[in-house]
Amino acid sequence: MTTDKPANVVAGRHPVLEALKAGRPISRIVVAEGAEGGSLQEILRRAREAGVVVQRAPRHSLARVGGAGHQGIIAYVAAHAYAELDEVLAVERGQAPLLVLLDEVVDPHNLGAVIRTADATGVQGVVVPKRRSAPLSEVVAKAAAGALEYVPVARVSNLVQTMERLKQAGYWLVGTDARAEALYTEVDYTGPIAVVIGAEGKGLSRLVKEHCDYLVRLPMQGHVQSLNASVAAGVLLYEIVRQRQG
Repeated sequence: MTTDKPANVVAGRHPVLEALKAGRPISRIVVAEGAEGGSLQEILRRAREAGVVVQRAPRHSLARVGGAGHQGIIAYVAAHAYAELDEVLAVERGQAPLLVLLDEVVDPHNLGAVIRTADATGVQGVVVPKRRSAPLSEVVAKAAAGALEYVPVARVSNLVQTMERLKQAGYWLVGTDARAEALYTEVDYTGPIAVVIGAEGKGLSRLVKEHCDYLVRLPMQGHVQSLNASVAAGVLLYEIVRQRQG
């Protein structure tokens, strides 16, 4: 039985190496446990130089995705190229700067929905960490419904360091937290703002939470005490739109 390889997967040492040489946007590379020798060292070197995340996984898991001829390596090619953080910061939307930072949001549907809402609300760009984040896959592109062409997404090595840089640039960082004292409507969003949204289920990590200037909560009246990342981002972003147009 053969496995149809997804369109965003490049399998095999030579194809992966050529993709790196050509500068194709690669979300991550997965190498089979125990794989070594041959062109693998050059692949790993080029991946490191390009800032591509490399993971190890059992050989059988690569076969499920890349087929029998994977040669111990597969690469996930991004549906869209990532932007540099400086490029995102330079985007002008005709209003006070507005960013969305996502802390370990791994659901591609959520990422795509956030990007779609970001486009609708005038966000200049979305920032995600290189690790523990959904890659810009075809699923993300489909969920974004075309918005990926208009909202740049930057990947950063360290989200906390990026937050510190944004503070120095004059941004106020507002994170969502179910236990926060302030309601999301009780913060002034008219200046430069970076909205920080946490992962599905667990919210913001401790260090990210500690580096926010404000923590706000969304009122919850039902039995489930959390919203998914894209819904939380949407509620907060439209409150920002309301304040800025008021």
